[in-house]
Amino acid sequence: MLPATFKLCAAISYQHLRNMRGLRRQAALTIGQELSKLVCRSPGPGPWISHVRRRSSLLSSRLEEKPFSEMEMSYIKQGEEALQKSLSILGNQDGWKMETEVQNGDKVLSKVLPDVGKVFRLEVVVDQPLDAVYSELVDNMEQMGDWNPNVKEVKILQRIGKDTVITHEKAAAPPGNIVGPRDFVSVRCSKRRGSTCVLAGMATQYGAVPEQEGFVRAENGPTCMLLRPLQGQPSQTKLTWLLSIDLKGWLPKSIINQVLAQTQVDFANHLRQRLARTA
Repeated sequence: MLPATFKLCAAISYQHLRNMRGLRRQAALTIGQELSKLVCRSPGPGPWISHVRRRSSLLSSRLEEKPFSEMEMSYIKQGEEALQKSLSILGNQDGWKMETEVQNGDKVLSKVLPDVGKVFRLEVVVDQPLDAVYSELVDNMEQMGDWNPNVKEVKILQRIGKDTVITHEKAAAPPGNIVGPRDFVSVRCSKRRGSTCVLAGMATQYGAVPEQEGFVRAENGPTCMLLRPLQGQPSQTKLTWLLSIDLKGWLPKSIINQVLAQTQVDFANHLRQRLARTA
């Protein structure tokens, strides 16, 4: 259904493409329809999906009047496609297998999807309120290299409206340089509706940042971080991170799986330390 949904959006006429409110209203309707299906299929995350679905109907009424270019609209559509696909994957509870479980309750699960490949799912609870976690991951994303040793640099290349950014990320080489330095160019879409936050992204093309010497241009997506207050504990945040990455190059799958799972566990630890220092 998702490919058909994307084709529907892509088939909108050029004149309609220039009409920002019309296109975003169509996109909001499409997201709402996809989320409705997830609610019916999945008993697990139904409440938060229902909340995002209700709030997504307000998208078209919260737009800037300034029209976007055709290229900018393309990036907006890519970000919303990443959001739809990510929520669809997280909404399906079948087939997940445990990769790693830490004593503090952090766990990484995985499964293989026919059209995506192997995806990883981190589930953790952070002892900080949602506002603090959201601010660190969204408002201060360019500072991630300061506290996450796995990240060398995150740079925002372009902001498009309130919800969409284009970023260039450089990953630090892991110990022993097993994988080697990678970089990513991504479109990111962030939606915050009430107590639910969704941060989605996927690889994109950006002419101003061609492939760079010394780095392998890897691709991610769809990826997603879902934030919501822990039930009954509003001072704590449940974070779910869907990770899907094609690292490119000639690397054994066993090494890739080990590196990606450990990267998610390390991220949770570094995020906790960062939030503890800045609280």
